[in-house]
Amino acid sequence: MDIRYLNHFLKVVQLGSMSEAARQLGLSPAAIAQQMRALEKELGMSLLVRQGRSVRPTAAGQRLAERGPALVQDADALRDWVATDEDAGELRLGTVNTALHGFLPDILQAFSDQYPNVRISLRIGITPALYSALVQSELDAALCLKLSFDLPKTVCWTPLRQEPLVVLAPARDAARDPLELLRSAPLLRYDRQLAGGQLAQRYLQAQGIRPRERLELNSIMALALLVERGLGVSLVPDIGQGLAGPGLCKLAVPALAGESGGQAPPPRELGLLWRNPSQRGRWLNTLLQCAQQVVRAA
Repeated sequence: MDIRYLNHFLKVVQLGSMSEAARQLGLSPAAIAQQMRALEKELGMSLLVRQGRSVRPTAAGQRLAERGPALVQDADALRDWVATDEDAGELRLGTVNTALHGFLPDILQAFSDQYPNVRISLRIGITPALYSALVQSELDAALCLKLSFDLPKTVCWTPLRQEPLVVLAPARDAARDPLELLRSAPLLRYDRQLAGGQLAQRYLQAQGIRPRERLELNSIMALALLVERGLGVSLVPDIGQGLAGPGLCKLAVPALAGESGGQAPPPRELGLLWRNPSQRGRWLNTLLQCAQQVVRAA
């Protein structure tokens, strides 16, 4: 089976039109029709039926449409697997947004220096979505937060860095007490649907602080920008070099009452998640080594 024909069949089913599929694929309608006939001949059954100017899949065509994406993906993976012997191909990497503004660019640079012919496909998302994509073989690895449940044996996790809570405040408030700032200044809250926002909320509750909320955002970088403009303060995980600016300061939060040794609240933990075994094992090992070197040098 020509995998290109299968891919084009999926496009026809998606659009419900051979002519529109041909237009998007840069082919003639006659060429698409010929490919569909060749596919039907090879499988020995009708896959499409016409309804006026549109087409729809037959029962057999619907079954092919359901399995087809996985077949196309497997073919792509096989092609990349063959190419890995030549250190060329594609590495599909997921990442949380905050890592893009922190140490991920340095990791990618170090990896690319060793594998200049490997193309890196980045997907940005929240940790649960990245994990789902990983187990469904849509990603090879993900730079994400530590998950709260036990991982299956086919998924590996290596912690890379911890991100403790800090109070972001305008530079003029660098000498002020962070708890007093959280009590008195308008709070630019980190989204409570995210792990970092939940961590911040638990800390505020444990300290008995009922903040004066001004807004709630799901971007730490945007919050830092607003703090620097003087709109308030924020309580967020410290993502590192991304939180630097002449008008901004970071204040460590005090330990919670009753914690032994004066330790700060549990930090957010960031690490690398990948499938094992993996067709891209050598690349992933190198990626992990690059990440560990970058974190140690920070």
